[in-house]
Amino acid sequence: MWEVRVRKPARKSVLRAPRPERDRLLRALEEMEREPFTGDIQPLKNQPTAWRRRVGDWRIFFDVYPEQRLVDIVDIHRRTTTTYRQR
Repeated sequence: MWEVRVRKPARKSVLRAPRPERDRLLRALEEMEREPFTGDIQPLKNQPTAWRRRVGDWRIFFDVYPEQRLVDIVDIHRRTTTTYRQR
């Protein structure tokens, strides 16, 4: 099992999401405890530990530290034209 830490901005995003999407995001976070590299994930450019996971129209941005078996959920955003400019 991996330790998954969800930062406050990510927690707020999940709570503000509409019910069906919130459920999908919570299931994705539970899956990441077992294996963070499943689902539709991509590494982010120029950041060796940074990844993103696609969950419908939402993106989970996270850092992975394999030596500590730690997944740090940095933020969760609904996909828009400016989503990746902020990262």
